This record gives sequence, structure tokens and C-alpha cells, in this order.
Amino acid sequence: MSAFSAYDGTKLACRVLGEGPPLICLPGGPMQDSVYLGDLGGLSAHRRLIMLDLRGTGRSAVPEDPASYRCDRLVDDVEALREHLGLDRLDLLGHSAGTNLAALYAARHPERVGRLALITPSVAAVGITVTGDVRVETARLRQDEPWFPEAFAALEALVAGRAGADTFQAIAPFWYGRWDEAARAHRAAEDGQRNADAAAVFAAEGAFDPAATRAALARLASPVLVLAGEADLNSPPPAMAELSGLFPHAELVVQPGAGHFPWLDDADRFMATTEAFLT
Repeated sequence: MSAFSAYDGTKLACRVLGEGPPLICLPGGPMQDSVYLGDLGGLSAHRRLIMLDLRGTGRSAVPEDPASYRCDRLVDDVEALREHLGLDRLDLLGHSAGTNLAALYAARHPERVGRLALITPSVAAVGITVTGDVRVETARLRQDEPWFPEAFAALEALVAGRAGADTFQAIAPFWYGRWDEAARAHRAAEDGQRNADAAAVFAAEGAFDPAATRAALARLASPVLVLAGEADLNSPPPAMAELSGLFPHAELVVQPGAGHFPWLDDADRFMATTEAFLT
């Protein structure tokens, strides 16, 4: 572990894995302990992964001001980490909700971003809409799976606004390319790794200004990787194609058969894609 102080004195922690050029990794959740990222399918064999535990998560301290959990305010924590590491420029990887933070950091500090890898991104920061119809059609790719009927019925209820207490657990198989023992264990650990109070603030009013962020990202000189999972309901390929079009130097890669955690679904393919981009 490595620790440093944020702009307001909050003590923040990072897990550091592997050797090589540093890669700053921002977890999703939102506001989930970075431990769920593992070592990103073995990427630590090629890069020194610096996995930031966002304030109030993992081994990072709870801040005095709960409003500081808001995504736009977390940008200053990433900048404090850059300064702590003494880096002029960051190679930055974000996953899921963490890609909103990565995008806001790149918009505010474009000169500090080397390469930007967005893994199964959220699109809240840039205002892209993912329709229920797109999620349903993406889900149909899994129709031969034994768990599909129950999970698909729950998804249809969710899209129709009839979600119940068990709906999100029922659709959990869709988040993984294989609903096997490893995926079940990964999902079961999630609730204990997430700060629900912080998550409720992450996207609060004022966190995102999509028009301003889009304008800033349209000027970003850094190369960008948008990595989508072919079967990912959260970040379906059509929305990822729209996202990649916001950057002047973006590459969209759709990983076959992958869900929302592509390093779990096919570690070798994920590592080959990300390492090729980062090199």
C-alpha cells in the first residue's frame, strides 16, 4: 500500500502491484474498493498498477465533508496523486463509473494525460443515453444460457420500471461473460466493497456538465482506448461507439463474449488489448 494526503487533508491509499511504467487505475462501483479490479487480468506483469482507493473506500479515510464524494470534486484527489508520485503526465485507466472521473480529469487537466484507457465505461459525464431497447437487445446475446429466462424477465421488469427488491441480483449474470463460480464470488463481494453513502453523492446535482466535458474532450490530444464488452448491458457497444466519437484520437475495441468485467472473462485478450494500447 501507498498513502498520501488529498487537498483537504483526507488520507488516501493506493494498492501498488507489479513493476514497470506507472498506470493509475480508477475503480467504478461507483465508490467501490479497488480490490475488485484484481491485477486486471495480469496487466501488472507489464505495468506498475497504482490502484486508487477513492476517499471513503478501501483503505482510504472517510472525509469530513461528505459532499466531497461528488465526482467532479474527486478530480482533485487524482491530481493530488499525480503530484504525490512526482509525475508530469499520467497514463490513466478507468473502469465503469470510474471512467467518469477519468474523463473529468482529462477535461480539466489535458496536459497531464498521457494515454487514457476507458474500460466498459459509464457515459454519465458526457450525457450519452443508453436506451432500454439497446440493453434488451444486448441481453438477447445470452439467450442460450441456462439462467437466461429468469434474468431476462427481471431485466424486462427493470426496463419497464417495475423493479423489485431482488431485480438487480436476478440480472447479475448479465454482467459477466461467464456466470461461473469466479463470477459469483466476484459479485457476492461487491456489496461489502462499496460505500453506499458515497455512491449516493457521486453523481449528485452539479457533478456533471456534459456539454462542457464534451467540448473539452473534443480537444484532447491524448490517445484514448474505449474497450467495450460485446455482451455488456451497462456499456453496450452502440453507446461505446458514440463515446469514442467524442475524442479526436480514440480507438474502440469490442471484446468478444465479454461482459462488464472483461479482464475476468478473457484475461489474455484483455491484457493483450490494453498492453498494446499502453505501449
